[in-house]
Amino acid sequence: MSVIVTNAEVTLADVLSVRMTLEEPLTGGDRLVLRHRGTGTERLISLGGREEAEAPAETAGLAVPLAPLSLTPGRWDAYLQRDGVRTRMRSVDPGFSLDSLDAYALGRRTLAYRAYRTRNGFLAVKIDRAAPVADVRAVWFREGRFEVTGLLAYTGLDDDDRHRDARLAMRRGGQGGQGERDASVTVAATVQGVRFHAALSLCDVLAAAPQQEGVWRPSLEVDGVDGPLPLGARIDDVEGKRRRVHFPRVLVDGVPVTPTFTSDDELRLEVGA
Repeated sequence: MSVIVTNAEVTLADVLSVRMTLEEPLTGGDRLVLRHRGTGTERLISLGGREEAEAPAETAGLAVPLAPLSLTPGRWDAYLQRDGVRTRMRSVDPGFSLDSLDAYALGRRTLAYRAYRTRNGFLAVKIDRAAPVADVRAVWFREGRFEVTGLLAYTGLDDDDRHRDARLAMRRGGQGGQGERDASVTVAATVQGVRFHAALSLCDVLAAAPQQEGVWRPSLEVDGVDGPLPLGARIDDVEGKRRRVHFPRVLVDGVPVTPTFTSDDELRLEVGA
């Protein structure tokens, strides 16, 4: 059975919405199968009565709530099952836009669902754990300052014009690395609605731990949000940023400073050789 997904997305209500073309219309015995790529765990969803009543026989529209399925983090491949035979759902839709990802991230969530097209051209659902984060959109050095802008994600804050008191903290030691002397620098940051901007003097960073190399961990503290927000970059279509995203280094009083990402896409500032 031929199945082509023409449009797929996860709505703000965590509903998998799919439009597809079929050789034959859906029947009450058809099933959508989601299979976890790592464990082989499966979820079977009956499609009886889910198709749009007035849709042509060769097209179908599905709306499947994902939260009740108790899906675990990871990647779930999609199949259409009929009479015991499974057909992997081929897709011609990439599954998301960056604007829709931003809108999705405005809600407070513990799991983030995303429909996407695999590199081989099939429909899949990616699930990640979600927690409040300062999602980085731009990083640069200017006039001896480290500057960063981005979006407050999964906080539940309104995307409005309200200004909130905030601080950018740069810390070294603790989680930053073994054998490093603890040090920190904190400056005021600008938050309007869910957008943030912060700038920090690199000379202040060097002065806080002179003559020592180390890795500095930035975070954003925002009034009205519990706990400091790590600076990361997960709400886009670039995975594995430590390998793929490289920033130029800058010399500050002869000391090299380089922004970089960790294996889980959190931002760090490497100071020293």
